[in-house]
Amino acid sequence: MSKEILEFLKKNGEKLDSEIAEAMGVSLANARTQLAELAAKGEIMACHSTRFDAKGKKIEGIKCRLAGFIPPAAPGRKSKSQLKLS
Repeated sequence: MSKEILEFLKKNGEKLDSEIAEAMGVSLANARTQLAELAAKGEIMACHSTRFDAKGKKIEGIKCRLAGFIPPAAPGRKSKSQLKLS
């Protein structure tokens, strides 16, 4: 299941643990166990997150993304500040 999670994060970017569990079709507890193992190996970055939806409902979870993965730059024109950094 770890490979599926890594592929999901590579394809979809940063996601909450609940979103990953739903996409993988597993329980939240099982997903958190797998995510903890991946974080311990250094394959993903994970941090605790608190969000509030439009109605003010508090949503807590673990936000995960691939470690060391930098997505490719989007095509199109770049601002002058981005050109100076390169």
